[in-house]
Amino acid sequence: MADTPILPEDQKIFSMQDLRKKGFSQYKVNRLVGEGKLVKLNKSYYENAEYHGEESDFYYTEVYAPKGVICLLSAAVYYHLTTFIPDGVDVAIPRKGNVSAMPDWPKLNVHYYTDDRHSLGATTVREGGNEFRIYDMEKTVVDIVFYREKVGIGETKEILVNYLQRKDRNLNRLLKYAKLMKCDKTMRQYLEVLV
Repeated sequence: MADTPILPEDQKIFSMQDLRKKGFSQYKVNRLVGEGKLVKLNKSYYENAEYHGEESDFYYTEVYAPKGVICLLSAAVYYHLTTFIPDGVDVAIPRKGNVSAMPDWPKLNVHYYTDDRHSLGATTVREGGNEFRIYDMEKTVVDIVFYREKVGIGETKEILVNYLQRKDRNLNRLLKYAKLMKCDKTMRQYLEVLV
């Protein structure tokens, strides 16, 4: 009898493609769903019911928002730049992108970005067998300043103050992104006041 593949315990979400690469046929996947070891999220993705590891709502973004990148307040929370907790996961998708059926949980706050804004500063974070895309710290700060009316002036100021106190900040990258995103004047005004 052939060895039965085993689900990795450190991976929360699997695409059907992932499962096939790991040696699971559609029959075996259906059997794991029947046994309660996998939970079907939609036609392409499954959740590992026997997952052991850090929990994060970010792992679900790829399921419901393909090409989604964690942005704005959710990214600011990830980088410990704010004490404000958003009511859902902020995720940026390309302007022409679409979102599959929205889940009841986690709540996704979808933001449509132009292609150049969407691709700039996007990075992939791997945690155990999980991964998600998120904007780097400088792109997060630039987006917060750009969308300050939507985010809130108080939150924007807190995020900038906390960013400026970081030893790992990169002001050259911040100003480069601000220029590319056409908010360098506003960014410089904020920096003059805060520095």
